[in-house]
Amino acid sequence: MKNRSLLLLVMITALAAASAAKHRKPAPAAVPSGNPATVPATYVIAPDDVLDVEVWGNPQLSRQVPVRPDGKISLPLIDDVQAAGLTATQLAAAVTDKLKKFVTDPQVTVIVTAVNSQHVYILGEVNRSGMIALAPHMTVLQALSSAGGFTNFANPKKIYILRNEDGKQVKYPFNYKDVMKGRNLDQNIELKPNDEIIVPQ
Repeated sequence: MKNRSLLLLVMITALAAASAAKHRKPAPAAVPSGNPATVPATYVIAPDDVLDVEVWGNPQLSRQVPVRPDGKISLPLIDDVQAAGLTATQLAAAVTDKLKKFVTDPQVTVIVTAVNSQHVYILGEVNRSGMIALAPHMTVLQALSSAGGFTNFANPKKIYILRNEDGKQVKYPFNYKDVMKGRNLDQNIELKPNDEIIVPQ
């Protein structure tokens, strides 16, 4: 009797699982992704950036490609395409237009996966000084986090940022200790290409 009840329980469980699988909705098909949230739609592609070009339904035509120094990328069938100076949306439209000769109704998505064309500089009393890639919306605090910390001689209260504006060099103060304590957060400005972060003694 006990074995029969156990067998009946197993059969009911199996039937319930089969019924659930039958009525389970299939997973939605993947769709071409848009630009990552970290890269604004208005970002203009430049040499050394890395792009993910996806031709929907044609993996053999999809590529992750670097933007060459001449501003172009190379793709199957259509060879060289000008990328520098365009947004991801504009480049996707250009690639789509060129692919129409070879593919019926191509759907192209371009994603900027690495922004290597813009840089800032961290100089002075940090463990790793030099040039770093400028990520979209990077702040002073975020840039400093990549410098490996301060040396024993650093004066984190007197950090400043040098920026060229309209042909003039402008100085922005940054008190690291204040910002870390949540004070004067307006000092933690968004960096621009070629900004110099100076950490003095």
